Amino acid sequence: MEEHGGTDNMGSLDIVAITSFNQLLNDPIFSYCKDIYLVRKSDKRSWKNLPREKYPKKLVFHDGRLALKPTPLETLAILMWAPVGVILAILRIIIAISLPYGVSSPLLAFTGLQLMVTKPQSQSLVQNSSQLPNGKHKGILYVCNHRTLLDPLYLCFALGKNLHAVTYSLSKMSEILAPIKTVRLTRNRHQDHEMMERLLSQGDVVVCPKGLHVVSLTYSVDSHVSMFHGTTATGLKCLDPVFFLLNPSPIYTVQLLEKVSSKVSTCLDGSMSRFDVANYVQRELAKALGFECTMLTRKDKYLTLAGNEGKASTRKEN
Repeated sequence: MEEHGGTDNMGSLDIVAITSFNQLLNDPIFSYCKDIYLVRKSDKRSWKNLPREKYPKKLVFHDGRLALKPTPLETLAILMWAPVGVILAILRIIIAISLPYGVSSPLLAFTGLQLMVTKPQSQSLVQNSSQLPNGKHKGILYVCNHRTLLDPLYLCFALGKNLHAVTYSLSKMSEILAPIKTVRLTRNRHQDHEMMERLLSQGDVVVCPKGLHVVSLTYSVDSHVSMFHGTTATGLKCLDPVFFLLNPSPIYTVQLLEKVSSKVSTCLDGSMSRFDVANYVQRELAKALGFECTMLTRKDKYLTLAGNEGKASTRKEN
């Protein structure tokens, strides 16, 4: 089944179905199709796998550990690498949580972990925090897209300093192993607002965009792996960093962007709601990464992959 067009305001969604002659056409799904093509079994001889670059739509949701097609040769390579990868992942974790950034960064690079950092031209945007009317300094809120649970940690490596990471539904094991302070969101707007203000009075904070109310600095993250993906919606979340570190030479890219202006981030003039600000930040992140924004939400992702809305109350934590 193929999709043509889009679901935005600029066009409609056209669905084309391909089915066999012995397939019943009274299936409700065919009522959504613009065109239906019937093919004979003999026609399958001329069928070929469609190259990925010619797919009508790019893959949006993915939930699997393997980052490669498990052909016999590649499966053999995974089995041969797995014992070495486990030892290497444990070594990388020990180095990351036990040594300062100045020492751990070159050691981790020696083990194959690659970190690429791009900073804006104005270095003051990264270093300076905002000043409150009472003379006290408030930390910077770093806003990023989400690739793996290691996103805040890699920002710390890029900046060379510790940050407070605001998390949601993080496993206990991940919290224990985290070398930086992690604080959970309660999903109560008033409580989370007070908690964020308290953390920002203590230093810089990193969070994914969920509505902004302070001067913030956006940064984009991207990861490249060869064997295992370091994120999942249905598996054990505490193993996500482990699978990422199992790769022979994974790459993390951290790109620091320009600071969101005070007028935009605080919504003081009333021209932008908190949703508008979050969407603005997400568009800037997508532009930096070369990604395409969709109308799909986090709720859509978890309903598709895990059968729930991605809330901590609807599933047991790992």
